[in-house]
Amino acid sequence: MNAPSVLLWRCRRGTKELDLMLERFLHAHWAGLDAHQRRALEALLQREDADLQRWLLYGEEVEVAELAPIVARVRSAFVRGSSAP
Repeated sequence: MNAPSVLLWRCRRGTKELDLMLERFLHAHWAGLDAHQRRALEALLQREDADLQRWLLYGEEVEVAELAPIVARVRSAFVRGSSAP
């Protein structure tokens, strides 16, 4: 299943680092996410850029408990450089 185009659009945050991290994750992992994880990713993409930068780029603690697992998964996939689920 391909990632919905609306989510691809939301991955484009205006900073190269976030754009790369989010778009690569979406393309590589969307099909393997369950419904709960997909909803969490959708909620993550609705957050402010400052939150995403703090959590994804700088590794700060995620104050929103339901987003913490998807943040960890996105960061892990990017750090590993993995495109496989």
